[in-house]
Amino acid sequence: MDLTNQMPIATKSSKIDISLEKNTESISKKFSNFIKKGDAIFFYGEIGVGKTTFIKHLINNLQKKNKLKITEVPSPTFNIVNEYKINEIVINHYDLFKIKDPKELYNIGIFEDNSEMVTLVEWPEIISNKPKKIIELYFSYEDDFQRRNLEIFSEHRKEIIDEFK
Repeated sequence: MDLTNQMPIATKSSKIDISLEKNTESISKKFSNFIKKGDAIFFYGEIGVGKTTFIKHLINNLQKKNKLKITEVPSPTFNIVNEYKINEIVINHYDLFKIKDPKELYNIGIFEDNSEMVTLVEWPEIISNKPKKIIELYFSYEDDFQRRNLEIFSEHRKEIIDEFK
């Protein structure tokens, strides 16, 4: 039987406990080792569950690894996008929470050629045509908001999933 034309199966990590910020920082640091140009990473989850905190640690760790000044990494809720340059890597951090009409996405550059940058997107639910090569991070609450978890999904970056199982 020829399996070459079958759709890839999305693989996912186990649930990762990120209830403590030090856990979020540690997982984000480990995750940063896999980041490369062309990555599109989507962050799902309720307000306050840890998406922006994860991204802050991710960007700050990349800055440390490249011996750059650590910068503030605020949520781009009002700006829609914040850009960070880490040596030869440009990171665009989008927050689509305030976007109500998918047509607005074309005005903010999210669909431009992203092969030379890393694209981080909070609140990506409004995007109907997702890139094929995507890493999705799902943040969730448990136990009446006392615990937080993270699950990572990807069809094309199996090495990331394997690292977090």
